[in-house]
Amino acid sequence: MTQEPASPPCYAAEADDAYMGYAGREEIVAALNILLEAERAGARVALVAAKHGPEPDYAELMRDVRGDEARWCAMLSRHLKRLDAVPSRRTGDFYGKAMAIAEPWERLAFLNRGQSWVVRKLEALMPRIRDERLHADLRAMLESHRANIERADVLLDSGKGGA
Repeated sequence: MTQEPASPPCYAAEADDAYMGYAGREEIVAALNILLEAERAGARVALVAAKHGPEPDYAELMRDVRGDEARWCAMLSRHLKRLDAVPSRRTGDFYGKAMAIAEPWERLAFLNRGQSWVVRKLEALMPRIRDERLHADLRAMLESHRANIERADVLLDSGKGGA
């Protein structure tokens, strides 16, 4: 006599990401393009700020932030292409808003708020990402933004920010 298994085999690993509570492809593509536009804006702001910074520490931070933002733009574009999606060519509205701030230290504080916005977006998105490569890259992006926020806070709190 052949016995039937006590339970059917589990096919959860083969289930659609959205069914399993993860973000679907379209949601991921939309989120990555929003992040890409924000990173592009941040890179452009940091490029201008580095050239017109009030002191060497400020300029160094802006060069580092610009390099990070450019790296994340490339990473996000790479993942979008891997998902057979077209990376956005837009620059986020953040750029215009930041460039309307003439005072460099106020612009740095605004840039830091933008970096914090990206952190919040990543923290909300990452638990919904099933793809291990994308998740790892987003984790690295998150940690980089946190480090840049901390560096900017130190510079702003040091009294160099006009306080």
